[in-house]
Amino acid sequence: MDIIFPSKCILCNKYGVDLCLDCLKDAPTAERESANWIFPLYDYRHPAIKKSLWLLKYKGKKRLANVFAEILYDKILEELSELEILQNFTKPVLIPIPLSPKRYRERGFNQAQLICEELIKINNLRYSVDIKLENSVLIKPRDTEHQARIKNRTARLKNIIGSFAVKNKEKIKERNIILIDDITTTGATLSEAKKVLKHSGAKKVIAFTVAH
Repeated sequence: MDIIFPSKCILCNKYGVDLCLDCLKDAPTAERESANWIFPLYDYRHPAIKKSLWLLKYKGKKRLANVFAEILYDKILEELSELEILQNFTKPVLIPIPLSPKRYRERGFNQAQLICEELIKINNLRYSVDIKLENSVLIKPRDTEHQARIKNRTARLKNIIGSFAVKNKEKIKERNIILIDDITTTGATLSEAKKVLKHSGAKKVIAFTVAH
């Protein structure tokens, strides 16, 4: 397939990669304020980041999940090296922010889940962290309006309240959790997911996102 449809950078058209490091190196890091348990990588307002996430999310450029996972993985290792010592944050469970069944049918995939699956592949190759992926513990039975379409923070919070649920609580009881999502804006979605997981017995919850 690479011979017939060779991969090339979506921004500069360089062959051999879906998004090259040269295009990413100038992308500014996330500097807007977020909760101290949420670790975003890039500023979403940068054109390269905004376009690549849009292509992954809405145009099915799934191979971009691997690019973002590679970068996220290093950030996760960096933070875990401190959290393991300071907060006994060990043997974490990786959980993607889920889509509602309606949204999943429309899109055909969950971009956060794709990133999680790539993170596990990378970890299996490097044997760096004792980490486990759980795709079906956190669910979203209720569909909600797109958070990106809601500008008011209070309205965002109200929109997402009660939209998540937990299955198989024994899989996260007294476990440390790493939430993964592509974008955080106000943190309302991640905060609601954290609340539900904590109420279901999770120990500590942190989150990583590609952009803020």
